[in-house]
Amino acid sequence: MLIQQKLGHIDAIDPGDRTIDWLPLEWFETSKRIMRKRTQSGQEIALKFLAENPQLTQGDVLYEDAQTLIVVEVLPCDVLVIRPKSMYEMASVCYEIGNKHLPLFFDDNTLLAPYDAPLFRLLTALGYVVEQQQRKLVQPLKTTISPHGHASSSESLFSKILKLTTPSA
Repeated sequence: MLIQQKLGHIDAIDPGDRTIDWLPLEWFETSKRIMRKRTQSGQEIALKFLAENPQLTQGDVLYEDAQTLIVVEVLPCDVLVIRPKSMYEMASVCYEIGNKHLPLFFDDNTLLAPYDAPLFRLLTALGYVVEQQQRKLVQPLKTTISPHGHASSSESLFSKILKLTTPSA
């Protein structure tokens, strides 16, 4: 079976008496444009999103007929859970994670990142509250700015963020 587009979200589609056949995906597979996978029932499917990045998420409906819905299930994985105490701490933690080129997710006022032992040790050593948990990474933070300084400015991105989060005198 070839799937080339999302049909909607399970919250907006009435499944009625149809069977939901979950398509288990790892968090890093949710942005892949082309892949072959099997649903929980064993149905082989090919995903081929040629026009754009699909950015699949928990509950996306990929196929429906009179008997079945194929729906994305993002699998839980080991994550770092960070609960910043202030905007300054939020900016600092985001900078450290961005500096490692790791993706960042947001859920219920907490930052989530795929588990990385060196980052865990670094953030803990810097005094941040960090836990390792099993969670689904489903809400990626999007950014449109470059993580590095620009030649036209002597200020780094980090110093600009700090200025925004530090109260003026």
